[in-house]
Amino acid sequence: MAVQIKEVTTPHELKKFAFYPYSLFNGNRYWVPPLRTDELNYLRKEKNPAFDFCDAKYWLALKNGKIAGRVAGIINKRFNEKWNAKVARFGWLDFIDDPEVSSALLNTVETWARSAGMNHIHGPLGFTDMDGEGTLIEGFDEVSTLGSIYNYPYYPEHIVHAGYMKDTDWVEFEVTMHPEIPEKIKRIAEIALERNHLKVLTVRKAKEMIPYGKEIFAVLNSAYKDLYGFVELSDKQVDMYIKQYFGFILPEFVPVVLDAQNRVAAFGIAMPSLSHAMLKSNGRLFPFGVFYILKALKNNRKADLYLTAVRPDLQNKGINAILIYEMHKAFIKHNIQKVETNRELEDNAKIQAQWRFYDARQHKRRRCYKKVL
Repeated sequence: MAVQIKEVTTPHELKKFAFYPYSLFNGNRYWVPPLRTDELNYLRKEKNPAFDFCDAKYWLALKNGKIAGRVAGIINKRFNEKWNAKVARFGWLDFIDDPEVSSALLNTVETWARSAGMNHIHGPLGFTDMDGEGTLIEGFDEVSTLGSIYNYPYYPEHIVHAGYMKDTDWVEFEVTMHPEIPEKIKRIAEIALERNHLKVLTVRKAKEMIPYGKEIFAVLNSAYKDLYGFVELSDKQVDMYIKQYFGFILPEFVPVVLDAQNRVAAFGIAMPSLSHAMLKSNGRLFPFGVFYILKALKNNRKADLYLTAVRPDLQNKGINAILIYEMHKAFIKHNIQKVETNRELEDNAKIQAQWRFYDARQHKRRRCYKKVL
C-alpha cells in the first residue's frame, strides 16, 4: 500500500505525533524517553514561545493504516534574518526502515519549504539550539541522554539516499572522573579567579539561583551567538526555561562565577544522569516516575553536562577551569564516576581541549544534513 502523508491539524493528531517514538523505540534500551508532558507542550503554539518567531508544520506518514513515521518543518525567521538566509529546518524525524516512508516525509517538508520561499533545508534541528539536534551516526549502542536525539542506524542511510549531505557534526565524550582533581585544573582555576577578580557564587537551595537566571541566559546568548544554528533566546523563552528547570537543579552541580561587580561571568550546568530513570518510567511522572527521578538525583554514578558558557570578554582566560574544578568537587562528593559531555561541535577545539586532563572517550557523533531546494 502506498504511503499516505497526513498533516497534523487536531490535538488528537498532535498527541499521536508527539508520542510516536514511544512505540517505534519500544524495548530499545538506548533510547531515553523524554517527559511526555514536556514533549507535547513544546510542540504546541500556545505553550512554546519560539512560535513568536517560528513557523512550523507537522506531518505523519501512514502505511497499511498504521503510523510509520513523522516529521516537522520549521522556519526560524530570526535565524534567517540573523544569517541573511532562506533556510528551513526539518526535525522530529522518525520512521520505520522503509525508504518509501522516509522519502515521502522528506519530500513533504521540502515541498512546504519551497512554497514558503526557502532555497535550503537542514536538520535535524529544533526550534532553537536548546532542542535536540543531529542524527546519530556513531554510538548506536550507547545509552542516550535526556534531551538528546536517538535513532536507529538506518536513519543516516535514508537521509543520504534522499539527497542530503553533511553540514556539520557534533561529537560527544564520556569522561572518567578521577578520585582527585587534576592538579593543573586546580592551579589554573585558582589563578583565573585571582587574576580576574572573580568568585564562585555560593548558594544552598535552587531557588536562591533564580535571581541570577536572566543573567545566566544573557551570558549564554553572548557566548553562543556565533555557533552553528544558534539564535539568541528571547525574554519569553528565558522565562520559560527558568520556570521549567531552576526549581529542581542541584546548586552544587551548577557553578556560577561572578565578577567584581557581582555580574555573572560564567556558568556550567550538570545534573546526575536521568537516563535510566526515564527509561524505567517511560517518560511518565506518575505513578512511579517521580520516585525514579528523585532516586537518580540522590544516588547516581553518572552525570550529564548540559551547558557551559563564559562571557566573551573573559574567554581564553582560564575561566573554564573554574567551572570544571567546581563541578569535579561536586562529582567527588556525590561519587560520580562518569560524565556525559553531550554534543560539542567537532571543530570547537577549545571546548574539547578541556578534557585533555581526563580519560575521555569519544563515543558518539551526530550529524546535521543540508540540501539545496
